Amino acid sequence: MTHFTILEYPDPRLRTVAKNVEKVTPEITTLSEQMLETMYAAPGIGLAATQIDRHIRLLVVDVSEDYSQPYCLINPEIVSKDGEIVHEEGCLSVPEIFAKVTRANHIVVKALDKQGEPFELEAEGLLAVCVQHEMDHLKGVMFVDYLTSLKRRMIEKRLAKNRKLPPTAPSARSAL
Repeated sequence: MTHFTILEYPDPRLRTVAKNVEKVTPEITTLSEQMLETMYAAPGIGLAATQIDRHIRLLVVDVSEDYSQPYCLINPEIVSKDGEIVHEEGCLSVPEIFAKVTRANHIVVKALDKQGEPFELEAEGLLAVCVQHEMDHLKGVMFVDYLTSLKRRMIEKRLAKNRKLPPTAPSARSAL
């Protein structure tokens, strides 16, 4: 099992815009599987390649309770969205911090799967939120960017303080 180190905010590498995957190779397939292992171990429900310092348009998500519905999206693109949902988001790159973010409640995404086959994913609720959150990472955007500058400064101070404290038990599984 390979587990990657997850970059943490405010690491500037999290701001890198990812490039399209030109060809889905066995290495890309393996990377997606290792990303799922890393995400499950964290524990989280989504992980973008940017978060592990790989700047390609690849993300994995699994919002099921028992880790039974993993999705790999390569070169994802939202083709339609509607509705609105306010959801409290967390992020593996911003440990133990949660904030309400408004996103589309229903989306349709086209992407390639880990074998390079095109597919469309229709997502609603938490799955839609998670996919949008991870797609933001591929653009160098983080959920904290949706917050006021005052809230971002408070988060930065809290993270700096937390990094000086001894490690604690992992936070709730709902981190994206």
